[in-house]
Amino acid sequence: MSKYHSLIDELEDVIAGNDIGHRAKMLRRVTDLFVVTSGKLSDEQMDLFDDVMNRLVDEIDTAARASFGDVLAAIPDAPRKIVHRMAMDDAIGVAGPILSRSACVSERTLVESAETKSQAHLFAISLRKTLSEPVTDILVGRGNRDVVLSTAGNPGAAFSELGYSTLVERSARNDELAARIWLRPEIPRQHLLKLFAEASDSVKLELTRKDPSKAALIADTIIQASSRIQARTRGDSARHAAAHALIRSLHETNELTEARLAEFAHNRQFDEVVIALSHMGDLPINLVERAFMNDRPEQIIVLAKANDMSWETTKAILMLQDNTHGSARRCDRYLETFMRLKAETAKKALGFYRLRERAAMQRSEEAG
Repeated sequence: MSKYHSLIDELEDVIAGNDIGHRAKMLRRVTDLFVVTSGKLSDEQMDLFDDVMNRLVDEIDTAARASFGDVLAAIPDAPRKIVHRMAMDDAIGVAGPILSRSACVSERTLVESAETKSQAHLFAISLRKTLSEPVTDILVGRGNRDVVLSTAGNPGAAFSELGYSTLVERSARNDELAARIWLRPEIPRQHLLKLFAEASDSVKLELTRKDPSKAALIADTIIQASSRIQARTRGDSARHAAAHALIRSLHETNELTEARLAEFAHNRQFDEVVIALSHMGDLPINLVERAFMNDRPEQIIVLAKANDMSWETTKAILMLQDNTHGSARRCDRYLETFMRLKAETAKKALGFYRLRERAAMQRSEEAG
């Protein structure tokens, strides 16, 4: 420790003098001594080093402070006061290494820096190995595009409900951000659903490609969300209520026949057709509505074939599904699929649809 005592003897003269270069040189010597003695110092000696470093940092130029900060960031037990001071430096060249790498910077300091300093400071913080929820709340709320992307892609970052909500909201305008959020393994299901539901079709395809393992979860959550939306829409529709009363009456009196269904389809009575297929196939109405919203005809053909319907009735339903773009010629292209599909196979597929829908609804109810 003789070097330690020798340096202390020189300090007052150095600090009292006006030679900034001498101060920088002394700071390097003090830092070197601290590194050598690190882990062997008493609390009193740590405090002394902290005080000395703070006094020497005064008035040295930015380049010297940056060099010191780079060394300080790598010291696992650096003095706390000087770490805080360097982290709060307005010059990113000085603060950056501390904010991004120092194990000694406190959460309070990170929060204060994130709340008050530049976007460059926020970006440096986003690079840390671990980030707590209070810190990421600020980063994703206040940060620019680069900061938010970096934070979302940091595997050591933890996010609160507010943090995830903010990320998902910002991802609506940023496809790259959506992809980074999507790849986070711990993202809560409700935020995953919102992210996927609000993404464009091209982004949905890309998200599915990046993590196919989430496909089943997506399917379930989309079913649940769509069902709630569909239920609210139906509840607000007097037209739907009237159609429901009619179909229920026909079903109870055994008058809900294929002929009546075909009549509804030819008259383009959407609600009546959907509700009739729901009753005839013992299916949740949500599933039938989604089959009509799908661009592909397979589910409609399965519904019809499982109920032993003719091609003419099936064709009328397909034309209703195709809406304004429907044409007899286009629907005729599906005749081969209809003829090839066996009724037994269609009934098995219908049973699978039914089980999947009920399981998804049960999970939705259990989740509240």
